[in-house]
Amino acid sequence: MRYKGLYHLFYQYNPKGAVWGNIVWAHSVSKDLVNWTPLNIAIYPSQPSDINGCWSGSATILPGGKPVILYTGIDPNNQQVQNLAYPKDLSDPYLKEWVKSQKNPLMAPTIANMINASSFRDPTTAWLGRDGHWRVLVGNKRGKIGQALLYRSKDFVNWVKAKHPLHSSKYTGMWECPDFFPVLKKGILGIETSVNDDNVRHVLKASLDDRKHDYYLIGSYNATKDNFIPDKDFDENIETVLRYDYGKYYASKTFFDDGNKRRVLLGWVNESSSVADDIKKGWSGIHAIPRAIWLHESGKQLVQWPVVEIEKLRENPVNWNTKVLKGGQLLQVNDITAAQADVEISFKINKIGDAEELNSWVDPQILCSQKGSSVRSGLGPFGLIVLASKGLQEYTSVFFRIFKYQNENLVLFCSDQSRSSLNKDNDLTTYGTFVDVDPLHEKLSLRSLIDHSVVESFGGDGKACITARVCPTLAINDGAQLYAFNNGTSSVKITSLSAWSMKKAQINGN
Repeated sequence: MRYKGLYHLFYQYNPKGAVWGNIVWAHSVSKDLVNWTPLNIAIYPSQPSDINGCWSGSATILPGGKPVILYTGIDPNNQQVQNLAYPKDLSDPYLKEWVKSQKNPLMAPTIANMINASSFRDPTTAWLGRDGHWRVLVGNKRGKIGQALLYRSKDFVNWVKAKHPLHSSKYTGMWECPDFFPVLKKGILGIETSVNDDNVRHVLKASLDDRKHDYYLIGSYNATKDNFIPDKDFDENIETVLRYDYGKYYASKTFFDDGNKRRVLLGWVNESSSVADDIKKGWSGIHAIPRAIWLHESGKQLVQWPVVEIEKLRENPVNWNTKVLKGGQLLQVNDITAAQADVEISFKINKIGDAEELNSWVDPQILCSQKGSSVRSGLGPFGLIVLASKGLQEYTSVFFRIFKYQNENLVLFCSDQSRSSLNKDNDLTTYGTFVDVDPLHEKLSLRSLIDHSVVESFGGDGKACITARVCPTLAINDGAQLYAFNNGTSSVKITSLSAWSMKKAQINGN
């Protein structure tokens, strides 16, 4: 959230180790979403309602600019319950101390409300209805039905469960970290969470515990009936439901940035390394670069783009003019700190007739695994090779590949980690998705933010995102190299390439 000109990031943290456990709310602040200063732990077990852990939740800004937090606590019976905390001193822009309501828990599972006590967590930011009542969602499941339970309150303390969830879906399992927010039908500006009029659509996002991915639905919110009607639902085919990110990205949360009138998305990126390696290095888990998000002009999907402030870390730019990249060609991008870089590249296709025929539909991640960067076809793979060691024993490739399928041109977007590390204890999964771009009439753009062990890639101007968590052993620091490549048989044109070395952000006081 943003308060008195400062951004506040609260996150799940184990102060006693690099593995999950002893969960508290850590707290960092920033003026720019890039450089962060840690503060003391904000919320930690101290009441019966959270004595066994303070789990995820959300901040809400009440009228008058007063922030409050709803969060999940684990009680002495290991039941999941919802609690309230508020700042001790509103004049403190750092909000260093938080006080818990004496009425906690405010929401609890009972036999009467038929809530599964082990699957009742992660309250959202609340929104205010026209009737003056607050509404909040809590993630839940009943059997295999995932659902967003709805609660209402007049005073933010006394909450009553609605008869029906805001939305539910069969066979999806537990909905963790739900999020619900409006987006403008036109334009890239964000809007406050309680806005609901003819100019907006609504987004419902769920982190599916069974799949460990963040899925979102775009639809209409009926405020009178308090239900959400998606344009396309989970029940139709979960593989066609949109995701924020097709790599390692989970438990995300948005907030409205009132200072810059944008909606900002924050996500957690888990490790690819083994637990033993995490313990050895002493930490695990990172936050992705904050992303601004808005509804694409087609209305069919969201667009995501790194917040503009990250560009303040750019230095020593390298720019290429138009270059033809022949089949099998590899061009090194020199004069860049390749282990810590921001790269934007655009391609143009001339001969779509060389595209490979796709005879039947294949899951794009499987397709990326079967046809990695070393498998040649007519149009592709072409893109970037990042975090590459000097002999190419290690590298991560992010690329496009064009297919013909049922008289359409399909653009496959992949992030191939299969050769990212010589440490075979790492997760070397390859990720992929189709990106909604017409390769004949639109440029194929790719932006990758590279930061030692993480590669966040944005395809099609932010229509598709893939975050890779890689742990190279050779391609580290000065041992890392960066290339543009084309391993297809047909030439492609690089219409532009801009790359920057990235300065180090201040994180945790370093």
